[in-house]
Amino acid sequence: MAKPKSKAPNKSVTVYCNKCRFKLLQYKKGGTGSLVKCFIERITKNFTEQLGICPSCESQFGRETMIRGVPAIKIIGGKVLVK
Repeated sequence: MAKPKSKAPNKSVTVYCNKCRFKLLQYKKGGTGSLVKCFIERITKNFTEQLGICPSCESQFGRETMIRGVPAIKIIGGKVLVK
C-alpha cells in the first residue's frame, strides 16, 4: 500500500480521553471520518508520558503499530473523544 501523504493536513484536532477528559494529543487529521489511527509524524503536541496510555486514569487508548510502513498509534474504539 501507499505511504500517507508527506505534507501534513491543515486541519488540527485535539484528542481527549473519553473516560476522564484529559487532553492527550494535538493531531493533524486528514479526511472527514472518525479517528482510527494517528501517524506519529503528524502529532504536533503529545501530552502523554507513554504513547497509547492516558497519564490521568492510566487506561489504554491505543497501540503502537506500523501502518503502511510508518509508525502509528492504532486507536481503540470508544476510548478517545475528538474535538
